Amino acid sequence: MKIYSVYDDEFRPYGQVLEGYDVSCLLKAMKTIALPEEGTAYEPSIPALEAACAFGEFTNNAYGGMPVQLGMCWGHNTKLNCLEYHRDSEVNVGDVDFILLLAKQGEICDGVLDTACVKAFKVPAGVPVEVYATSLHYAPCQSSKDCGFRVAVVLPRGTNTAAPGAAPKNAEDKRLTARNKWLLAHPEAAEAKQGAYIGLKGENIDIADSI
Repeated sequence: MKIYSVYDDEFRPYGQVLEGYDVSCLLKAMKTIALPEEGTAYEPSIPALEAACAFGEFTNNAYGGMPVQLGMCWGHNTKLNCLEYHRDSEVNVGDVDFILLLAKQGEICDGVLDTACVKAFKVPAGVPVEVYATSLHYAPCQSSKDCGFRVAVVLPRGTNTAAPGAAPKNAEDKRLTARNKWLLAHPEAAEAKQGAYIGLKGENIDIADSI
């Protein structure tokens, strides 16, 4: 699979690189959290990361003063498995280079997205990127066979916590799996076996041979 850079023109419809942020303290705090031996972990809000100076910058600058949370996804991954989207942008920054697998919300047709639409983008270590609200994404992928990743995740406060439990009003509501989280699972993914909405068709992309 071709892996683009977030500095390539191909990334422009999906997000943007954020400049001027001091993430040095954030990266230091991230590295104190041990990697799992396999798989990935995710926490929406981690106090040690929110104590870093970058948290205030992301709150006041990247989100214009809106209440946000700073958590992390970390571990080992090379597969697509699912795609999700929010009603707001997401900001990511990694302690090492990492890869995002992205598609566009507008590419969903009759509730299903073909994984042939997915593109891969490499994000350099320490570079914050905004992933637009209309960009489908999920767990980051490692950029090397020999290392995992730690990726800070900034989102509006409450995102990815317990779903509101509202009665479905339309087809999209079937994808709502957590607060501000709409998910499309691949049939092969563990999430699908746990009852998540199956909304991906085609290959369950694995970039292991591309890194």
